[in-house]
Amino acid sequence: MALSRIWSAFILIAFIVAFIKFVTIPEKKDIFTEMVTGKQGDTSLTKVVDSATLSPVIIAALNKNSTYKNGKNKYIKQADGKVLTYKEQAAAGVIATCDSAVTICFNLIGVMALFMGFLTIAEKAGGMRLLAKIIGPFFSKLFPEVPQNHPSIGYMMMNFSANLLNLDNAATPFGIKTMESLQELNPEKEKATNAQLMFLCLHAAGLTLVPITIIAARASVKPAAASPTDIFVPCMIATFVATMAAMIMVAIKQKINLLQPIILGWVLGATGLITLLVCYLKSLNTDGVQHFSKLLSNGLILIIFVAIIVGALYKKIDIFNAFVDGAKGGFETAVKIIPYLVGMLVAISLLRTSGTFEVIIAGMKSVFGALGADTRFVDGLPTALIKPLSGGGARGMMIDTMNIHGADSFAGRLASILQGSSDTTFYVVAVYFGAVGIKNTRYAISTMLIADLVGIITSILLCYLFFGNA
Repeated sequence: MALSRIWSAFILIAFIVAFIKFVTIPEKKDIFTEMVTGKQGDTSLTKVVDSATLSPVIIAALNKNSTYKNGKNKYIKQADGKVLTYKEQAAAGVIATCDSAVTICFNLIGVMALFMGFLTIAEKAGGMRLLAKIIGPFFSKLFPEVPQNHPSIGYMMMNFSANLLNLDNAATPFGIKTMESLQELNPEKEKATNAQLMFLCLHAAGLTLVPITIIAARASVKPAAASPTDIFVPCMIATFVATMAAMIMVAIKQKINLLQPIILGWVLGATGLITLLVCYLKSLNTDGVQHFSKLLSNGLILIIFVAIIVGALYKKIDIFNAFVDGAKGGFETAVKIIPYLVGMLVAISLLRTSGTFEVIIAGMKSVFGALGADTRFVDGLPTALIKPLSGGGARGMMIDTMNIHGADSFAGRLASILQGSSDTTFYVVAVYFGAVGIKNTRYAISTMLIADLVGIITSILLCYLFFGNA
């Protein structure tokens, strides 16, 4: 029910904002067209202006490069000194978004088939139960309703490991397999269980060890960050705090005692290992961090595949047929989530194309400015606002912020930290609950959004702590 209300609110708010703009702003007469049939990158309001009428910031940028982008506005310096300017649509309208949603699901089919196939081999060979025995003492306290040595515990471990190593393509199949395994224990098939809620809230907190895509983006913008890895530690702390916040909130709801020695031991042990690895990575340069991350992530995937095959050979199971059976399930799951993803992405598209986020950011800047507060953080907030809705959109906002303000500016660094502090909450809800047909998500969305808020506040504080005087 909560998801239905939020989805409806997204659409209604987007229409109201768009209607007000249509009535009050002459340049917005095509806003409804943009929302429905517009495509990302479409241009409008093209005109030639004299460079003398532009701000010093834009002139300085055009003197370095012939093009400059400030949000939706793009400027191109011509040979005669005139400047061509136009607005570029930042997000696709609902028609193009429907195509995009289906494309995402079809692109998932191959990856889902691959990983679901190997997971089926592992399950038939007893690998998931072995992994469940290893991690069982900890998970039995955190997921008390899941039977000891249940395969879902092994799938959860694989999902959390993939998330930690920034392996999005692997994390999704592992996560969906976890939800399907937990659904087998669910007496009310359309209502999320406590275990499913705990798992998804932890997953959505997005605990990641090496934000490699963010580091790469900071190194690739022009001009590049002087030290692309300088946001690494703040990112790690922010996402860890958000994950702990999600765990604590769900534990309070489910009356789970987090002070049990086994839980404390595992959490403190994992924290220690992560701290040691962070210290090692801090000693590496940018290229070293990227090389180590790729080696660890891709090497781990291959090791898992080899371990599964070796275990299956030892158990003498029909390996290829087991893979095919699992791959079929991956195909079916990828197709099943299409309606859920189309619905969620369409609502998000309406919010973005209506300019709702621009209104919120402008309002926040005005309020904090009137209070006399430091408003530098507001320029980095678009990334935080879009991240729960769209990972690609948030990444685009992060890069835009770095292009406009500079990769080493306060806003550029904050946008980078915010990009790494959480996951795409509504995408996670649509895909994972949709994969198992759950309609009653209970307190999942509110918990995830509060954890996101904790991550945002932590990111802002850390940015002031690390870079406030830079």
